[in-house]
Amino acid sequence: MGADSTDPTPRRTPGEDGHRDRDALVLASLTVEHWPAVEEIYRAGIATGQATFESEPPTWEQFDRAKLPAHRLVALDRDGAVLGWAAVSPTSTRRVYAGVVEHSLYVHPAAQGRGVGRLLLDGLVASTEAAGIWTVQAGVFPQNVASLALHRACGFRVVGTRERVGLMTHGPLAGQRCDVVLLERRSAVVGTAAGT
Repeated sequence: MGADSTDPTPRRTPGEDGHRDRDALVLASLTVEHWPAVEEIYRAGIATGQATFESEPPTWEQFDRAKLPAHRLVALDRDGAVLGWAAVSPTSTRRVYAGVVEHSLYVHPAAQGRGVGRLLLDGLVASTEAAGIWTVQAGVFPQNVASLALHRACGFRVVGTRERVGLMTHGPLAGQRCDVVLLERRSAVVGTAAGT
């Protein structure tokens, strides 16, 4: 799971214990201790060619610098295995955009279809709203139908499609310029009045 091969700790694959109950899932703050599992999940998403233009996960240090610490979540099963993660980055350093972030969300392949993505996205929305963030953005490849459906179910709307915006360097679309669907969710409780 991305850990040192000399680590004697037994590793489980999410889902191998048969848990299918969303109530058994727990949200927790993503910390450096979760990084080996988070990195593995990120790498699995990259391998699909439908999650990101990135060809390799960042290091922990790069991730730590890029993601806002108060809005990093992991979904854990009842035994503590990481099933997915979500985090946000500011969209701009300009003060006028202080309430706008872009998020990343990845679910372990063995945990897909168990409500992990919904739990993470609902938790991220609650976390960002509590901090005064009024807009959460996402960029999703049109081929990632499950992610688009999840975002719509969580109140995101399609803003538009950025056509052929990036060159894919890996996976089944390697060598092609790919579209990205831009989605956003505006809070109904934060940023609704002038000056807030």
